[in-house]
This record gives sequence, structure tokens and C-alpha cells, in this order.
Amino acid sequence: MAVSAAGTAHQTLLVLDFGSQVTQLIARRVRELGVYTEIIPHYATLEEIRAREPTAIVLSGGPSSIGEEGAPQVDPGVLGLGVPVLGICYGLYVIVNALGGTIAPAGEREFGAATLTVDDAAGPMAPFSVGSELPVWMSHGDKVSALPPGFRTVAHSPNCEHAAIHDPDRGLWGVQFHPEVTHTARGSDIIAAFLDRAGFSRDWSMASFIEEAVAAVQQQVGASGTVICGLSGGVDSSVAAMIVERAIGDRLRCIFVDNGLLRKNEREQVEAMFKGRLAQPLIVADAGARFLARLEGVTDPEVKRKRIGAEFVAVFEEEANRIGGADFLVQGTLYPDVIESVSPKGGPSATIKTHHNVGGLPEHMKMDVVEPLRELFKDEVRKVGKALGLPDEMVWRHPFPGPGLAVRVLGEVTKPRCDTLREADAIILEEIRRAGLYRDLWQVFGVFLPVNTVGVMGDGRTYENALAIRAVTSTDAMTADWARIPHEVLAVMSNRIINEVRGINRVCYDISSKPPATIEWE
Repeated sequence: MAVSAAGTAHQTLLVLDFGSQVTQLIARRVRELGVYTEIIPHYATLEEIRAREPTAIVLSGGPSSIGEEGAPQVDPGVLGLGVPVLGICYGLYVIVNALGGTIAPAGEREFGAATLTVDDAAGPMAPFSVGSELPVWMSHGDKVSALPPGFRTVAHSPNCEHAAIHDPDRGLWGVQFHPEVTHTARGSDIIAAFLDRAGFSRDWSMASFIEEAVAAVQQQVGASGTVICGLSGGVDSSVAAMIVERAIGDRLRCIFVDNGLLRKNEREQVEAMFKGRLAQPLIVADAGARFLARLEGVTDPEVKRKRIGAEFVAVFEEEANRIGGADFLVQGTLYPDVIESVSPKGGPSATIKTHHNVGGLPEHMKMDVVEPLRELFKDEVRKVGKALGLPDEMVWRHPFPGPGLAVRVLGEVTKPRCDTLREADAIILEEIRRAGLYRDLWQVFGVFLPVNTVGVMGDGRTYENALAIRAVTSTDAMTADWARIPHEVLAVMSNRIINEVRGINRVCYDISSKPPATIEWE
């Protein structure tokens, strides 16, 4: 048994990440089936893997070709740990290559939908009857040309004769396709069959997580430790605060920082939301002027994030001193934050963007960090919020970045620009709610573009800024697709923004998915 981040022993499935864009989907699918899952880089040492005492291991897909010089491999000892192993796409190649099989370029590559034919109702194909056909999602240019000793083929596709294989004696499975993506029909059945082969009891649930998280906070904080929490009103910080308060009661003090980078009326909404809900009154820090001063002349998005993160820490430290000090600071760090801040390739992390709540606190601060949600995906946090009895408007509130409007005002951040964006953003949200689309979207917001465009208003020429509308659908923010908002709704938003918000004469709609774009523009 391995110990989860909440401090309790669970049967654990380890996912070794070889750089696939959908690795996190493996973990999410497994967790949905009631099994605690962790993602670690493929280059973790055998000793590190063994120390986690995995019940089973999954080797993810990846962008490399197994025959390339320097292609990522796995310590061969991983396949000899005596636990079941499932290799997906590139992970299949890793198993085959390590055990004496052969990988060769595919005569015809398969990218996208394919049809799998079941040859043997065993291993990955145990849930299916022989001869049945299954729509699957492929993404490969190589294929297995010769199996290692002990393996047999259980399914094939038109361009891949060994599309699913297994070694029944050692519990080693491999699939060329991706069962973790929704495009593969009954992919969860394949994953469930692997979990059953490994003997998982499926004891992971949000109800058990709450009990474990509360106990872990109590153990970390102790009987007398005091804690502060930066409460933004978003679901992450709200759920984190509720778990910590359940653990230690009125020794938690929640601080809301008005950094001048909030949405319209956000401060008032958060104050109303938490009035009477906390054992100790919400502390509101009015810090807008100092944040804007720190951002004067700054245009680089990473510099923005770092300065804002440092200023947040400074504000929390000052507020903690005002109430007599604190031993711990609560952060709403989620698992995608942790994953996105680690490179699966090793060496210096190819960080996409700095997450202000990952990596701990400056050395001069005497507070330790409490992160009760560090092992959860966003949809799991929402389930925890519902289990804690939080209202829907809190649980389903769209994510808002820690740096606030600073990463939605491109270029230099100034109060006038923030004010302009606030008004436009309020219109966007109002019309999305009016159209009944709010719960269908992961996020929707405006982006202030420091680009002047020519327009005509009242027969006169204008030369004002453009605004972009960004709306995406997602389940965990690791991947996202641009939302197909009805043209009629977009037209109303555009018309209202141009007519009601001074300084904007053009509205654009962002139709970029993640990847290759990120959800936020900066």
C-alpha cells in the first residue's frame, strides 16, 4: 500500500508519464473507477517507484519514436516488480522493446478513429467477445512487428496486427490505441479489466478523501497551530478553507485580498458569500494600489505572475502579523498545477507558465504550506464541495487566475485598462448566464488587447482598443476546446460591449484549443 497525499494508505496505481498530451486522462479515468492514482515522470528511479508500493503501473503514451536516439525508456526492473503493467501506445513500445520484441515503422500510420477487431477475449480484450469490432482512437507511426516471448495478440486493426497484447503469466498488457480518451468506445471497460486483474478494491472516493484530508490537516497543524488561508471565493480556495476549518475550527483565519485585479463587484460578492459561513469573520485586505504599483511598466507575463505572487505572499504575511502571527498558509493547489509545473522529459522543467501556488513559500517566511487539495483534479474538487454542502454558485464558479485581470490585460496593466476590461467582462458573463450556458462552459472571459483599430461610430472615425472573448469547454483544464457559442449570443455580446464600454470598438472570438494554446492568453 502507498500513502496518498492526504496521509492515508491506499492501493495505488502509478502512471509513468512519457510526455503524452493526455496522460492526465489516464489518472482521471482510473480515479473515476475508484482507484487512487498518481502521475510521476518516466525517469523516476526504480527505488522511487518501489518506495511508493504500487499495486499496478501504467506506462503512458508519448511523442517520441522508440528507435530515436535518446528516446525515453524505463528501468527494466519496473517490469520485474511483480505487479501488473499496462503500456499505452508509446508505453506498449517500451514494454515490447525492453523484453526482446521488435518495433518497426508502420506501413500506414493511424491517427484518429480506427476499428479494432477482437481476436481473443483475454487481457485487455477480456470484456469483449471474439470477432467483435470496437471503435478506438489511434495515434501512431510505429507498430509492434514481433512480440516478446510469453506475449500473445488479442486484437488487431487494419494497419496494426498487434493492436492489443498481453502476457498472462506476468500480467503485462499493451494496447496500441488510447482507452483513456472518450473517442475509444468502452475504454473504461478496458481500464476496469486491468484494475480487476491487479486486484484493486476500489476504495477511492470523495467522501473518504474528506475524512482523510481532515485527519491529515489535523496531524500537520497539530493541537495549537494557527492557519491563514488566501480565500478568493473560487471553488479551490473555498473547498480548501472548508476542509481546514472542519479540521481545526476557529484557528483558521481567511483573508480575501482585493488586489485591484478583480472582476466587477467581485469583492462584494465574496464578502456576501462568506458572511456567517466561517467561524472567524473574513478579513479583507485592500491592496489594489500596491499591486498596480508593482506592475507599472511590466509587460512580460512571467514577470507579472512572479511579482503578483510575491506581493500576495507579502500581503498574507502582513495580515498574519496583524492577527498575532500564523504557523501555516493554506493554498488551493490542484493536481494539474503540480503536473503542469513538472517536465516529463527530465532536466530543467519545460514549464508552460508559473503557477503562483506551486513550489512553497520564500525562505524568509516562517509559515509552512497546507495543501489539502494537492492530489485532486478540478472535477473532484467540485464533488468534494458538494459533499461539504457548499452552494452551487460557489461550487460551479468558473476558475479565475491567481494573477486576476493582470493576465487578461495584455501588455502593461493599468487601472483604466482593468476598468475597461471589468465592464466588458461583466457583459460577457451576464449574457452567458442569460443564454443558460454558464454551467456548460469551463471558463468564459474577456481579454483586453493593446491593439488600436479603426472604427466608425456616429459617422465619426474611432481609433480604440480591441477585445477578445475566450470561452472553452474542459473537465480539468489540462486540455480544452473552444466553445461553440451560438452566433446570436456572440452578436449580442459584441453589440453591447462596443456600445456600452468606452474605449473598445472591435470584438473578436478566440477559436484556439489547448493545446496548442493555453486557456489564458498570458
